[in-house]
Amino acid sequence: MSTDADLLAAHAAGDHHAFAELMRRHYDHLWQTALRTSYTREDAADALQDALLSAHRTAGTFRADAAVRSWLHKIVVNACLDRIRRNKVRPTVSLSADESDDPRDDRDHYADLEMSLVVDRALFSLPAEQRAALVAVDVEGYSISEAAAMLGVPEGTIKSRCARGRVKLAEKLEFLRDPGNRT
Repeated sequence: MSTDADLLAAHAAGDHHAFAELMRRHYDHLWQTALRTSYTREDAADALQDALLSAHRTAGTFRADAAVRSWLHKIVVNACLDRIRRNKVRPTVSLSADESDDPRDDRDHYADLEMSLVVDRALFSLPAEQRAALVAVDVEGYSISEAAAMLGVPEGTIKSRCARGRVKLAEKLEFLRDPGNRT
């Protein structure tokens, strides 16, 4: 089985199937990254498409100083942050009443869903740079140095963004400690 770096090199050399294999391996992770970094599913889908096109076109510039998955992750996060910046200038509104393209799961998970929505709402209230750092470190499990490399900032910046983001999240989620004190 070929490594990710081998597949990327093969794609850059003209193998028409190599990039598709990379996507089979990493698409789910990249989609989840886009969802966690973007404000809406539509923005996540658009940013992921932009990122994958960019990765497809620039595969020949991959320097192998990081894992291919980290390289792809960085491209997706940057595409999401670019879209967030563009949307601040030009806000859009979804025309779809249904936010989900996924099949419905009829199991009863209301408590988990409610908690997930509360945490997502708190996470999405953070500035994009803090959210990206927290998602990379606390959700995806990357180290500080890996997150710094993926996001193209110094390690100290990742540490401070995570620290400030965690404080803000704690403030937003404080009511969970005392459910009778919802504000």
